[in-house]
Amino acid sequence: MPLTHPIFGEISRVVDERGLRAFVIGGYVRDYYLHRLSTDIDIVVAGNGASRTDGLSYAAEVAQELGRRLGVNVQIFKTFGTAMLRWKGVEIEFVEARRESYSEDSRKPACEPGTIEDDQLRRDFTINAMGWSLNAADFGTLSDPFGGMEDLEDHTIRTPRDPDITFSDDPLRMMRAIRFASQLGFDIDDQTFEAIGRNASRIEIVSMERIVVELNKIMLSPVPSMGFYMLDNAGLLKLIFPELEALKGVERRGANAHKDNFIHTLKVLDNVALKSNDLWLRWAALLHDIGKPATKQYDPRQGWTFHQHEVVGSKMVSRIFRRLKLPLDAPMKFVQKLVFLHLRPIVLSEDEVTDSAVRRLLFEAGDDVEALMTLCEADITSGNDAKVRRYLSNFELVRRKMTEIEEKDRIRNFQPPITGDIIMQTYGVPPSSVVGEIKEVIKNAILDGEIPNDYDAAYKLMERLAKEKGLCTKK
Repeated sequence: MPLTHPIFGEISRVVDERGLRAFVIGGYVRDYYLHRLSTDIDIVVAGNGASRTDGLSYAAEVAQELGRRLGVNVQIFKTFGTAMLRWKGVEIEFVEARRESYSEDSRKPACEPGTIEDDQLRRDFTINAMGWSLNAADFGTLSDPFGGMEDLEDHTIRTPRDPDITFSDDPLRMMRAIRFASQLGFDIDDQTFEAIGRNASRIEIVSMERIVVELNKIMLSPVPSMGFYMLDNAGLLKLIFPELEALKGVERRGANAHKDNFIHTLKVLDNVALKSNDLWLRWAALLHDIGKPATKQYDPRQGWTFHQHEVVGSKMVSRIFRRLKLPLDAPMKFVQKLVFLHLRPIVLSEDEVTDSAVRRLLFEAGDDVEALMTLCEADITSGNDAKVRRYLSNFELVRRKMTEIEEKDRIRNFQPPITGDIIMQTYGVPPSSVVGEIKEVIKNAILDGEIPNDYDAAYKLMERLAKEKGLCTKK
């Protein structure tokens, strides 16, 4: 039985006493049939035809009375005619059944009270338009006027009404269609998908904040490439993410051709998704080669090259995050760091793994070294199994070397034991280039293994360097 939570019986009593109709609708119903846990419940309340004079919607009235009986606080949003409360581990939102109409330049509808059927018709997809009655006379009966159950069984995303109207009215629903398909592993109905293509340009009236919410949910899908291929095929990717779209294609010069960096990038993203649910690590995977179009060159001797694409790509991250309204603090810096460093372990694995190179990698990656290694392993997408095994085996060697050096030298996140203040106080000099030069030499000596990472060794090196530069100890 789907309506076993005691909140449903409480709501049923309140609405029956008032002669109202109420349904559980949307995601909670859908997720029940998909065997997915959901704690967010949407309740639609339809009025009894009597006009109200208190400015309170029927939905808010039901929530208010329910809160009084249960002894819990209720949030009332009079502007929207909605209300919300929390009780026994679930969050319940109450909305008024309504009809909607849209203007061409906005996705914000004009609303008026409507029937349950009106409310189901305005829903985005058939699988989200199903509802269970909460009235005692037909408690728990499924209302499914658009075949949502059949679409669930067929793993299909389809709109309740003409998809051109659905997507023109609210273009964000195009992103939501692809997001649901990607999250659930569903197909999008042919007519629905074709309508996304016809209405793709309408996405321009949607705020980037709303778009990126859906984009992040696609990123967190089990197989995120599925969503990005749909965005591309529907014509949305070039409008919302032109930098990613620019990775597409293969250019040839005679027998020389580079790989399709768009396809490669999505393989890397899926590889990371197999190992981590971290959103920002997945963003690093998506952007790791974003600098390749700007650095692509053809050399008759070497073929296609993308020199310094990690440097260019790391600089592009901030522009992309700013445009997409993504966080500009720690998540952005994490992605920048991984994009900048993503070639370092691969270069290490191709050459002799020296202690000095590993120390520098540990120093620059800090606490993000494990995320970096996950990205680098995911970046090996060759169809040559022997080549993949060789790289992964070499990465294991790099990991072992990192563990040994970290245990011995404590390099990760280290700060050189001799600071600028110590140099200035010892020799009575102001902040200057000579102070920075001494600090840099000490840091490099530690990273290169010339001296141990301890104060006494660093102090002795400072004294020698200061003498060479003509500095005298402060008296």
